[in-house]
Amino acid sequence: MTSDTPVYIELAVTVSPLEPFRDLFIAQLGEVGFESFSETETGFAAYILKEAYTASEAMDRLKWDGVTVSVKEQEIEQVNWNTEWETNFDPIEVDGRVYIRAPFHAERNGFEYPMLIEPKMSFGTGHHQTTHMMIQWLLETSSEHCDVLDMGCGTGILGILAGMRGAKSVHGIDVDTWCIDNTLENAERNGVPMSAAIGGSEVLEDTYDLILANINLNVLLADLSHYEKALRAGGSIFFSGFYEDDVPTLRAAAEALGLSFEGMKAREQWRSIKMVK
Repeated sequence: MTSDTPVYIELAVTVSPLEPFRDLFIAQLGEVGFESFSETETGFAAYILKEAYTASEAMDRLKWDGVTVSVKEQEIEQVNWNTEWETNFDPIEVDGRVYIRAPFHAERNGFEYPMLIEPKMSFGTGHHQTTHMMIQWLLETSSEHCDVLDMGCGTGILGILAGMRGAKSVHGIDVDTWCIDNTLENAERNGVPMSAAIGGSEVLEDTYDLILANINLNVLLADLSHYEKALRAGGSIFFSGFYEDDVPTLRAAAEALGLSFEGMKAREQWRSIKMVK
């Protein structure tokens, strides 16, 4: 390996029983810096930059009563994420209206919102239950003439769909430079004008009619006051990326800031809620 070649740690994780714990462990590792995941028949592979990896922290996130987990760790050079996804990524359909495919999938007719996505990471491709629920919220909500914020934009799917549904402007924010690049590439592929910036809630400057926040509970709670300030009166915010037991905590924190609860979606163990201002 050359000195300027990024070195990653790959964890090959076997999980039994597989569901719903594969998704749960992927979400847990995402909270401690793992930036890409590839599903396997018996579990998944997780990738993190070597300098960001702490073995004990990762192992703590792979524990659950009654679940057997085995982990193999190795160092690898820069991963070709597209090759990984060609092996694991299937087209996604949501409610017969949205069809999300990669360039190596066949086109299909009859969908209101066909979307072409070059996938480079697992979160944001629609496979994950939380993204699926966010897409459902968007299908139920008019984004026409709205200024939309896609917080933790990932591959840009949510912002792109909002743009397809008539948003006046769409802006994405993510802490990962790969996500910013991927979001802008995917927005261009789908003919949707979209801007994107690197950072977290600290880079929020404008206000929005609709905020999409599919992240994780800890980040949502830490940044909630920033989201509330960025949301215009009468606007809506969709939260996703947490479990059923987390709903009362997040809801109470949002209501304490003056937001009102409007509804909830459930998909397996995952939950998503809608709040309005």
